[in-house]
Amino acid sequence: MKGLVFDFGGPVLLTPFEVRAIGERNLGLPPGSFGWTGPFDPSADPEWRAFQSGEMNEREYWAIQAQRFAELTGRSSDMVSMMGPFYAGDEDELVRPEARALIEDAKAAGIRVGIHTNDLTTFHDAEWLDRMSILKEFEVMVDGRTDGVYKPDPASYRLMVERMGMPAEDIVFIDDQPSNIEGAESVGIVCVHLDPTDPSPAFHRARTLLGLPRN
Repeated sequence: MKGLVFDFGGPVLLTPFEVRAIGERNLGLPPGSFGWTGPFDPSADPEWRAFQSGEMNEREYWAIQAQRFAELTGRSSDMVSMMGPFYAGDEDELVRPEARALIEDAKAAGIRVGIHTNDLTTFHDAEWLDRMSILKEFEVMVDGRTDGVYKPDPASYRLMVERMGMPAEDIVFIDDQPSNIEGAESVGIVCVHLDPTDPSPAFHRARTLLGLPRN
């Protein structure tokens, strides 16, 4: 394997579900003010279940949450306004240490590293992106919003393969959404599904595929 590609939100950056309590605290709201629980409690999140069943896409899921955020806080319903209080912490509090270690080890082994995300520039503003040093570690990026093609459209993965400059079968791709995994597999990319509720097995699997030692 010559390439490693991450979805950013989930495999690298903690999911909004994992920082929900931080955002509620920053906003001065009681715990549980926001109802999104996603994969951590699907039974309590009907929109998440609808997303997972294909009744809506991920952007539609978060648009619903953003509208509820605006109604509860009186703030704007755009994604940047919503995500700001949840991701206001230090980078080390927001980035998975396993991801940082895997990126470091892959690059040391001569493996090219990229990210393939749908909404990085939708969820976060330029100031936040500039302070995330982890983003400077990636040699290649595909962002659905800026590139105009979204996962799980096979065209988005073909664009990533082109930018990585290697055959699809030489790339290991880590994503937390099964539909995105299916899209990548359709063009021949080797995939690893990361479960945010238990991320360690995905990092171990990726290391095995890349021929890197477990840390």
